[in-house]
Amino acid sequence: MANDAVADNATRVAPTGPSDRDDPVRAVLAAYTQDLITAVDETLSTFLAAEVDALTEIDAAMGGFASAAREAVLAGGKRIRSTFAYWGWRGAVGGTEPLPPVLPALAALELLHTFALVHDDVMDASTTRRGRPTAHVALAAQHVAAGHRGDPGRFGEAAAVLIGDLCMVWADKLLARATITPARLFEVRRCYDQMRVETVAGQYLDVLGENDPTNWSVDRALRVARYKTASYTVQRPLLFGAFLAGVTADAALVTAYTRYGLAVGEAFQLRDDLLGVYGDPAATGKPAGDDLRTGKPTTLLMLARQLATPSQLRALEQADGEPVDRLADLVAETGAVARVERMIAERVGDALAALDSAPVDRTARTALTGLATAATSRRA
Repeated sequence: MANDAVADNATRVAPTGPSDRDDPVRAVLAAYTQDLITAVDETLSTFLAAEVDALTEIDAAMGGFASAAREAVLAGGKRIRSTFAYWGWRGAVGGTEPLPPVLPALAALELLHTFALVHDDVMDASTTRRGRPTAHVALAAQHVAAGHRGDPGRFGEAAAVLIGDLCMVWADKLLARATITPARLFEVRRCYDQMRVETVAGQYLDVLGENDPTNWSVDRALRVARYKTASYTVQRPLLFGAFLAGVTADAALVTAYTRYGLAVGEAFQLRDDLLGVYGDPAATGKPAGDDLRTGKPTTLLMLARQLATPSQLRALEQADGEPVDRLADLVAETGAVARVERMIAERVGDALAALDSAPVDRTARTALTGLATAATSRRA
């Protein structure tokens, strides 16, 4: 792929048609890095084809399993993590450095993302993802169709956990194919490993919160957002890209990326909290209201409890069996939705302020400015 095509696309103005208003993230990604996304998908497809073939040689059944893993990776998605990593890299190296040497590393982040999604869906007992059955649901259906013995649901969950594990191993293998010096790869791996640790930490806190809601708070909900989402969605991918470029840990660019990444990443999760309650399932690909049904202590719900009047709080605490629409209205009546919207706007403002003083390539600054707004105002 021509490297300068990606950089040139970043100078275009994002389209403003009706479809873009429906999904501003896709509009901005299309305007800035469509060539990158195509290159990432092609890299993943080529890599996964060889991996599926290798597993099929072990046993024919492994071929079906590996194909299910491949489908989980390639079944849509905005490639947000590889995009932020790309601009983290491009912001440091400028517009002339060739992309192919670092492309495997950027694509590896999408394998890591699939690992997290598949495991998250098992833990949350989610039935749909991106408008399709989740991996464990699809595998359970295959179990039934094949007439196998045992519990299909248990089989589906076990196989999905293995798919997630396989995707993490695949991510490591693909990352190792980046054509950079060993010393630079070591720094990249340190960032990558920290991203994985923080993702697990955030996921555990998320699970703990659902099982210990009385000891939860807005601060702890934001901590979950910081580690479960902000770290591996925006902050660490940006730093990952910077280290791919050879930036040192004490550089001013690392400080700016850290501030920008945490702010945009938290705002991204806050938008997810709102979409989980008020989003259109046709756009999000997931059912609305699951967080309310389970009482998951998101920042939105914690704020609703904090801001509620005594009567509203009683209604929230006695909401078992209430229709989701009624619960959603009740949360909005507390003022929590408006508060979360302000929190999102404040974080986007902080992220843009971080870019103002950052020693970042001009084109990358333009792209990151657009992405900060698009990723936090999306409808899916």
